[in-house]
Amino acid sequence: MDSFTLPPPTELLVRARKRLLQMHWEAKVGHIGGNLSCIDALVCLFHRVKGDGDVVVLSKGHAAGALYVTLWSRGLVSDEDLRSFHGEGTKVAGHPAPNWHPQIPFATGSLGHGLSLACGLALARKLKGQSGRVFCLTSDGEWQEGSTWEALIFAAHHRLDNLTVAIDQNGLQGFGTVGEVASMARLQDKLNAFDVELEVVDGHDPLPLIEAFGRRRSRPGFVVMNTVKGKGV
Repeated sequence: MDSFTLPPPTELLVRARKRLLQMHWEAKVGHIGGNLSCIDALVCLFHRVKGDGDVVVLSKGHAAGALYVTLWSRGLVSDEDLRSFHGEGTKVAGHPAPNWHPQIPFATGSLGHGLSLACGLALARKLKGQSGRVFCLTSDGEWQEGSTWEALIFAAHHRLDNLTVAIDQNGLQGFGTVGEVASMARLQDKLNAFDVELEVVDGHDPLPLIEAFGRRRSRPGFVVMNTVKGKGV
């Protein structure tokens, strides 16, 4: 098996979770639950799928810790950086800040904007005839934002086949369950109406994640990941 079909070793995923918890414990702040629900996806993406010319946009910016630890697991962020998480004057802020790391293209965390940014990158690449793919990780709560649906319409209209959108469907948000706050019923049924290529996977099973992220498509790709908030604790 090549690296594309070989899932990250279990010990790597466990080590990433432990480092994430350590970082948040030391900082005494952070969105631990939503970080743990998406860290498997980020590790799989950065270790097994993402190429040098690809871009990842973390729309759910409150999961910045999972992104930082994933970059740490690739040797792209240091332990010293992680120890400064959420500290005074740090680059490793509670939500991603741009212009300090090549793997963090935008400031995100004002929810509902990341997909629009990712669509802009994907369209620009198509217009310029550039290779490379754009991945965007959103929360399920972000799909209560009108701007996210506008971006979906845009992506489908322009047939952005170089765009893959992952949705961390953990079912919880700041004020309760997603269903209690503003029910989306079966989100995948609504997405299917927009002429996209959609898959629903276990967001904690590495091989289906890698296969879904790596698949080449003729239309925008959407990967709905069924996850558990606080997974592994």
